[in-house]
Amino acid sequence: MMFPFSRIFCFFILFPVLVLQCLGQELNPPPKCWLFSYFTQNGEDGLHLAWSADGQTWKPLKEGQSFFTPPEKVSKLVRDPSIVRGADGTFHLVWTGSWTGKNIGYASSRDLIEWMNIRSIPVMEYEPTTRNTWAPELFYDEPSQTFYIIWSSTIPEKFPETVASSEGNGNHRMYYTTTKDFKTFSETKIYWNPNHNVIDGFLTKDGERYLLFYKDETLKPEAKKNILLAIGSSPTGPFEVQGVISHTNWVEGPTALKINDKWLVYYDCYSKHHFGAVKSKDLKNWQNMTDKLCFPVHARHGTAFEIDSETLKKLLDVRP
Repeated sequence: MMFPFSRIFCFFILFPVLVLQCLGQELNPPPKCWLFSYFTQNGEDGLHLAWSADGQTWKPLKEGQSFFTPPEKVSKLVRDPSIVRGADGTFHLVWTGSWTGKNIGYASSRDLIEWMNIRSIPVMEYEPTTRNTWAPELFYDEPSQTFYIIWSSTIPEKFPETVASSEGNGNHRMYYTTTKDFKTFSETKIYWNPNHNVIDGFLTKDGERYLLFYKDETLKPEAKKNILLAIGSSPTGPFEVQGVISHTNWVEGPTALKINDKWLVYYDCYSKHHFGAVKSKDLKNWQNMTDKLCFPVHARHGTAFEIDSETLKKLLDVRP
């Protein structure tokens, strides 16, 4: 049977054109694009980065290799990496360094390639019975030029009304501290107590409103394991719960972007080993976008943030 001429034309003429178009996008990324910080497996090999021009297709940088490995004497893992950029252009990174303990990891960078000021921050040392410090998330409040670090911890003797409502007798609530220089920190305080087990808080701003996306970590007597939204008038609330927004349960690690006039909220569908997302224009009606996502293989719990094209060009040049 003769091979149709039209197919020959498509392969030898159009395919090279498409390849060149893709290469052009890599060499000349759009003025507005986004990065996603994430970890793989258990976090043993550190911080990974992916980029996107549309918020749906995410391409791994450095051929999927890590940009920052667990630093000796600080932690053996880099899980739940959260990155924000300060007013001076410096990137700040925090992460979960272990399953137990009272500290979180910290590092800074001017380009997301070379990292410095690497150390451990003892955010829960004041509570000797603290079991864990999980999923620290950074938020930079421009009006006050203040960084907020928000995380979840279990303190066994606190919140007896929900004891044993999660795995391993976890009874998590969210805590926070603030800093302007990552050298001195405010006193650690309770951040969010929705009267149930709660982890994985992500804070962002929408005009004059502050949006808090978080996970209900309740397992017993009925499993929740879903993502909710609460809205407040300041970085510390008070927050009013809007309700569940995830398209399914058994998800965690929410992070959000506003692209054009729509919000995209991503989360780790950890029981099914892929990422999910929902989209909304009004923060009330949420559309499932999971089938339109393309994420790096094995990507886990991360944070999305906007990046300039010059920084992205440098990252695209990095090779393993």
